[in-house]
Amino acid sequence: MAGVRKRSARVGLTLLLLFSSLAWSCGRPRPTRVIVLGLDGLDPEAVDLLMSEGKLPNFSRLRREGAYGRLRSAKPLLSPVVWSTIATGKTPDRHGIGHFVAIDEKTGEALPVTSAMRSVKAVWNILSEHRKKVGVVGWWATWPAEAVRGAVVSDHTCYHFLFPQGATGEKSTSGLTHPPELLERITPLIRRPADVTLEETAPFLRVSPEEFARSFDFRDEVSHFKWALATGDSYRRIGLQLWKEERPDLLMVYIEGTDSVAHLFGHLFRAGPLAGELATQQEKYGQAVEAMYGWADRLVGEYLEVMGRDTVLIVLSDHGFELGQLPDDPSKTRDMRRVSERFHRLEGVLYLHGHGIKRGRLRESTILDVAPTLLALAGLAPARDMPGRVLAEALAFIPPGPAVATYESERPSRARDARDAGVDPAILERLQSLGYLGDSAGPAPVLDAEAGPSTRSPQGERVLAALHFEAGRYEAAVEAYQQLLQEEPEDASLHTSLAGVLGAVGRFDEAMKHLDTALALQPLSVEAYHNRAVVLERRDRREEAIEQYRTALRYRPSYEPSRRALARLTGSVEARGAQTGAEKRAEVLAEAAAAAARRGDYPGAMKQLAEAERIAPRYVLVYQYQSNVAYLMGDRRAATRALEKALAIEPENALFRANLERLRAQPSKDGR
Repeated sequence: MAGVRKRSARVGLTLLLLFSSLAWSCGRPRPTRVIVLGLDGLDPEAVDLLMSEGKLPNFSRLRREGAYGRLRSAKPLLSPVVWSTIATGKTPDRHGIGHFVAIDEKTGEALPVTSAMRSVKAVWNILSEHRKKVGVVGWWATWPAEAVRGAVVSDHTCYHFLFPQGATGEKSTSGLTHPPELLERITPLIRRPADVTLEETAPFLRVSPEEFARSFDFRDEVSHFKWALATGDSYRRIGLQLWKEERPDLLMVYIEGTDSVAHLFGHLFRAGPLAGELATQQEKYGQAVEAMYGWADRLVGEYLEVMGRDTVLIVLSDHGFELGQLPDDPSKTRDMRRVSERFHRLEGVLYLHGHGIKRGRLRESTILDVAPTLLALAGLAPARDMPGRVLAEALAFIPPGPAVATYESERPSRARDARDAGVDPAILERLQSLGYLGDSAGPAPVLDAEAGPSTRSPQGERVLAALHFEAGRYEAAVEAYQQLLQEEPEDASLHTSLAGVLGAVGRFDEAMKHLDTALALQPLSVEAYHNRAVVLERRDRREEAIEQYRTALRYRPSYEPSRRALARLTGSVEARGAQTGAEKRAEVLAEAAAAAARRGDYPGAMKQLAEAERIAPRYVLVYQYQSNVAYLMGDRRAATRALEKALAIEPENALFRANLERLRAQPSKDGR
């Protein structure tokens, strides 16, 4: 009997475990802890390539054992905007972060975005209110650190350690962490750029000790790389410590270095043989992006190791990056940071691994789906005012439901301080060095109304107007652009944008007036020529439209909307109409010269252009290319002569006139 009872007990235990497993598979989940690793700008195509070569074993494990796919982002592909969308599940017009900076209207001072500018709750606010413990490390727009149930290490933290005194003094530490005393605990984990050693950077850079020892400056690529590596390593270490010591239900760690290194050195990734100055860059920095992806893979491995059996690891990026693309104008690579968001791709990566995650490829996922999925993993229902969906196909349980109307009934508590005086200039300098702010820190986001009447956001309001247009809310877009034009009537881009909306609703006469104004203000506005062509085409003035599309391409040959339109109307993307046989041969040589120049082979390019000039002396493209290459070689006199020849053939060409004026205005250094 005793044996029977033991066997019955074992059977009962087996059935209990089976029913428990079924309850997990088919019902509500057991308590789940979640780690989110946000890797800025990590490109899915580069990850796939390096995985196929066996160089990213931890990403390969994520793909083999979990759910994976591409994460579709949304424009504008700017970090604070997209990471705020990921954290809130709301679009920029709802969450209020529309750019990198805001403007103090009283002083004109540029201010980086802050947590006070976010107008809705992030997932860490929602989970805190539902008695879940959270940890947030380095996430965009988290300074001043909000009061949560758990810990926040704000995005300003590492900037404070750029300064000789570090993060010392009551003013300098205000809002860096929550709780404030957390800063003392994490300070030993924070690394400065000066802490990074030459040996440590050897897998990334091949520079001399003298280059490595240059004084810190974000405009210096070696300094900037040391900042990216030190900051990424700091947030990596802090995240691991918080996970082990604080045991949060949700940990969100943001790493910016994968994006910074792509901005600095992405054009060199797997580039073919280069010449001249580009060959020098390739020797020093050609391996940096690949090495940073390897660093990110090891980071993923560390977090895989600390996961418990009750943990889900989510790895994602806000967008991809066009790596290995040499600019049409090689001079841009002399200042390797000024690539802005032009090289961002719309798709990032998404991996889910661990407790209750099914294996397999995800169907299309977007950045709006992340927050609802995090809520589901935490046992909370999605909100109807979050437009994304729960990624249910990745989950081995039925997500909680039904959906609630909103989690916005109570606003999160916020610090009202809007500026971090010692750190803001450093943040703006770094953003400018990456090409995000142009020559000066411009205005920005759609701000929280509580942020105060002295701060507003023209650039963010432009984002909102563009979102209205893309969503088909044309009247709202017209109203928004008209309001902006009342304040900035001399802004050609605003006239062009308003004309685009007016054209979409058939108000063609008004659209053409704004386009005429835009071109009077900015004769090189490619978008204005394109929009003018669209209006003309819709009015059945086909030949005039073709000429406007060609003008747009004459000033920017790579402008894809006009290329597509011209190919549709004429079967060709030639910007200058029909060509003679000699001009066609000259064009082949000119394009070969351009390719040589992109590789840094300037003497070879000039040799091909000389032959093109001999074949077709009236073909203006040859002189345009000659001027560009001569300028790259430092020969201003030859560049000027080539443009003068081009203008003699096309005296109305605004691009030639503008470039010639710039050349003549530059101070001469050596008489060339």
